[in-house]
Amino acid sequence: MIRAMPVTSAQPWDAAVRSLPAANFMQAWEWGEFKARYGWRPARWVWVNEADPARSPLAAAQVLERSLGLGPLTFSVAYVPKGPLLRSLDEPSLERVLADLEAQARIRRAIQVKIDPDIPQASRDAEETLERTHAEGAQFAALLARRGWRPSPEQVQFRSTVVLDLVPAEDALLAAMKQKARYNIRLAARKGVSVRHGTPADLPLLYRMYAATAHRDGFIIREEAYYDAAWGIFMRAGLAQAFIAESQGHPIAAIIVFAYARRACYVYGMSLDTDREKMPNHLLQWEAMRWARAQGCTSYDLWGAPDMPNPQDPLWGVYNFKQGFGGRFVRHLGAWDFAPNRALYSAYALILPRVLGLMRLAARGRIRRMAMSEDSLAGG
Repeated sequence: MIRAMPVTSAQPWDAAVRSLPAANFMQAWEWGEFKARYGWRPARWVWVNEADPARSPLAAAQVLERSLGLGPLTFSVAYVPKGPLLRSLDEPSLERVLADLEAQARIRRAIQVKIDPDIPQASRDAEETLERTHAEGAQFAALLARRGWRPSPEQVQFRSTVVLDLVPAEDALLAAMKQKARYNIRLAARKGVSVRHGTPADLPLLYRMYAATAHRDGFIIREEAYYDAAWGIFMRAGLAQAFIAESQGHPIAAIIVFAYARRACYVYGMSLDTDREKMPNHLLQWEAMRWARAQGCTSYDLWGAPDMPNPQDPLWGVYNFKQGFGGRFVRHLGAWDFAPNRALYSAYALILPRVLGLMRLAARGRIRRMAMSEDSLAGG
């Protein structure tokens, strides 16, 4: 019999998560503790087969729940970021995991529970022109639909990404890259760009650079304390590393990479307009890949790509940059929602975009105030 067990301490949770395929830093204990600072309550569950003497985890899910007050009534929303994690996609295990998540949604009066498992639906190598489909993705999607789950209109994380295999030696990794990427890595070094490892003491600098990037490129970020926590918790735990590119002693670009359970994820990037012709971003990625290999990571996730790559997509330039490193494009199943009350879910889906729109307006004002001039960041 497959049974869910709550986990309430970090060590057994970490051991369970690391034992499962496709483990992601958003299922790490530290991510739940970080989100708890911002109104989310983490609950961690591991599924085991009671007939197995070793009780090896079959699945795990860190469920983040937030309460919502609607007049005199209290509801909640729940989210399983980059999960649930599954040892295999055999139907009995999937049915049990989904049934338990659905039952908890009803008990907790959740408007919705959202899952976002890293199960591939389609992929293609850098040199391929046609996608190959993955039967496991289609089978899981069919099961979700039969149980009343629906593709979510709100994809919190990127559905598609570019992933590199870090197992080959460094020379082989360089050889697998496109010629322009190799050239730009070497160009940055010739132009005097150096890369150093950042520390928690660099968090204010990293945020100022991130705010400047957001102001220039027109995207929304949160307040500084949020990133101090998100980056700082993982950096202090040895699960994330900042890389800062400098030219003539001044910062010009940076990235932050998470490393957890043999997977490295490049999630945050920031750069200034100064010295962009020196190609610091290529050298940053290469140094991060080398670091990730040294940490024992076997894959490097470049975190984000168009769902259907084409030159008209706003992410096309980003996709081309990432594909240059020779990675594999992967489109995952994406986020799916289960709603115990369809009418309440529909009302929530109408209200949420308006709330998010107001939050974005407030954030734009904060970014304008926080963004510093590139000259001052570069030491001018």
